[in-house]
Amino acid sequence: MREFVRLVAAALSVACLAAAIATAPAGEALAQATPAPPQQTAPSTQTAPAPGQPPVLKQIALTDKQIEGVLAAQKDMDAITAKLADNAALDPRITAQFEDVARKNGFASYDEYSNVVDNISIVLAGFDPAAKQYVGTDVVIKAQIAKVEADKKMSPNDKKEALAELNDALKSPVPIENKGNIDLVAKYYDKLADALGDDQE
Repeated sequence: MREFVRLVAAALSVACLAAAIATAPAGEALAQATPAPPQQTAPSTQTAPAPGQPPVLKQIALTDKQIEGVLAAQKDMDAITAKLADNAALDPRITAQFEDVARKNGFASYDEYSNVVDNISIVLAGFDPAAKQYVGTDVVIKAQIAKVEADKKMSPNDKKEALAELNDALKSPVPIENKGNIDLVAKYYDKLADALGDDQE
């Protein structure tokens, strides 16, 4: 549960989109979990923030070709990241592997691939997986807040931390600058949820 909470907060602040996070069901309104972005440890293309500010994602208008490239690359990317220890420093050989897979699948670099994944992820964060429709991140977060509040199995400390993170995320939503990205992600929703999400419950 706490991991899903971190996903929503990260997707909205775009500070931690590169973390691998397990998902959990989102309750009545959201029968399944929102997919997590893939585990990525190489740096992504986020604009350098002002001191004390989270990184700012460079939003782009996605294309079918980019989404298809991400889907095609995912198996190889997952194979590379599966071998990495958590928080391990990147070895130049690993970085070269990320670059090779990105280029093999139509991207100029791993940074471009990462930026596309981040743009897809901020849109996916606003999808209701049960309806497979974009409802907005605020709706997803509010549903998750209700689920956390109703969760009797969560420890009080975990619940307090989860609610604090969700409420912070609710205060600083990331607007989708390219509205066409919503329709494009919807078109590929099932494939993206399978490729970029962890196992859904």
